Amino acid sequence: MTTAQLVQHLSPWDLFVQADAIVKAIMIVLALASLLTWAVIADKLIRFRELRARARRWSAALDTPERLRALADALRTQPADPFARIYAALGSEWDDSQRRGLARSPATFDSLKERLARIGQIAIGAELDTLQRGLQLLATVGAVAPFVGLFGTVWGIINSFQGIAATNNTSLSVVAPGISEALFATALGLVAAIPAVVAYNRASGDLGRYANQLGALTGRVEVELSRLLDAGEARPDAGGDAQRVDDARRHDARAPVAGAQVATSGA
Repeated sequence: MTTAQLVQHLSPWDLFVQADAIVKAIMIVLALASLLTWAVIADKLIRFRELRARARRWSAALDTPERLRALADALRTQPADPFARIYAALGSEWDDSQRRGLARSPATFDSLKERLARIGQIAIGAELDTLQRGLQLLATVGAVAPFVGLFGTVWGIINSFQGIAATNNTSLSVVAPGISEALFATALGLVAAIPAVVAYNRASGDLGRYANQLGALTGRVEVELSRLLDAGEARPDAGGDAQRVDDARRHDARAPVAGAQVATSGA
């Protein structure tokens, strides 16, 4: 076999076809891992960009004179947003405390504030746990893929030596295919691992920054609720707020309408 013919038989597809079953299985696993990695990368890049942009929008709503009312109106447009669910959890506790009269007595204000702070922490933790899904895959691929590729390399080299021993021939045409298969497995491992490691670090940083945004937003809402309590605005004459809350819930069960009463009182 001439050098030109040998090169033609060393394309990636030819290397896959000529590989034995073990090396083929390794190549398939690495290729699938690479595809999954890029799917997670695309999802995380798009999702974190959207979430951080929305967080800035929620923060801007809190900067307006109406504050909680403006925030509640803005959150109704994105009921599936993580902060919308956090706000709904806070609003639900606030509404429940008002129904039971716990938000009307100064003696219970401190305990209500503590409950709101705790509920906010729990809700933030739950949302961050959900957003972390997929990062484990990136970490696993980044750590394991090079070793899987290395295993394919070792296996391919062993096959090459066996071919040399069987033919008693050390020419390039005998040695090159097996060595190429071995190195190709290593290359696939690196192709899968390098983007996974880079994406994991990037996504971890994005998650940390978004966690800070959620914490800041939740803290600002808790401060506004605390101001309502201290100002004595959590009073029983809230008008038709409860009915408006029920109507909103029936309209969209997923919307963060539990805080509607809070928003109305905060206006």
